Amino acid sequence: LAPVKIIFGFIITMVYGVIRNFQAALKYRGGWKGLLEHMYTNGDYPFKFGTYMGCDAAGNRYYENRVDYPFGQHRWVEPGDIHNFDSASIPPEWHGWMTSMNDTPPHAEEDYIGERKQNIIPLCESNAGIDHNVGHQEEVYNFHHLHNLTTVRSRGYGIGNPIVGLPPGAKDSYYTQPGSPYNEASIRPRVNIGDLDAAKGGGRPYKSEKWAERLRTPEEKLALEKEKMDVVNRAVEAEKKAAARRKMMMASRGAGTVSGA
Repeated sequence: LAPVKIIFGFIITMVYGVIRNFQAALKYRGGWKGLLEHMYTNGDYPFKFGTYMGCDAAGNRYYENRVDYPFGQHRWVEPGDIHNFDSASIPPEWHGWMTSMNDTPPHAEEDYIGERKQNIIPLCESNAGIDHNVGHQEEVYNFHHLHNLTTVRSRGYGIGNPIVGLPPGAKDSYYTQPGSPYNEASIRPRVNIGDLDAAKGGGRPYKSEKWAERLRTPEEKLALEKEKMDVVNRAVEAEKKAAARRKMMMASRGAGTVSGA
């Protein structure tokens, strides 16, 4: 009976721990909605608990717990947009904190820099107006809080990108090299060499004969082929008449006779 009691006690303890964990998570997350969102996004169980460190403009919330979790798992983010979250949605200032490149969250950076720059010994006088090595930083706007602009591109011609919210016809945001066919400054203007409907006032311009062939209707292609054949037949008939005239002229000069016969 002793082993049975031990196993039964272990099961009771485990079930009690799960219940207590659910109770604490419900209180910590503000109810079932917050708990289910956490399970849907992070997929952590037992549920993670930590100190709220701040949020960014996209609504992503950042937490830290150095006591209960090992290094590398002690900081995490809970997304603001639970359906379309992307790792590129984390801004650079929070990314540095998430990956432990620094221990100061962005909202405390100014105080941190102000404290640290007291230890900087200037080697010479500077008129730059910046007294620390971080340098000047401009505020950057990112489309739908996506910091990786290669994702802000259309998924097809004229359809946009519903995943990131890019409407149809909108310009892609990713950088293109000069000379690239996707670079607007490198796109050559279209030069037309004719129009299939020029007699009607225009409507089907083309830039090459191959382009014109694609625009023609089956009836127009047959008519064009017939016209080509008529030109060939006229040329053949003209050549036959010219050959006959040459033959008559040669006969008039005694062509085909043998001298002295």
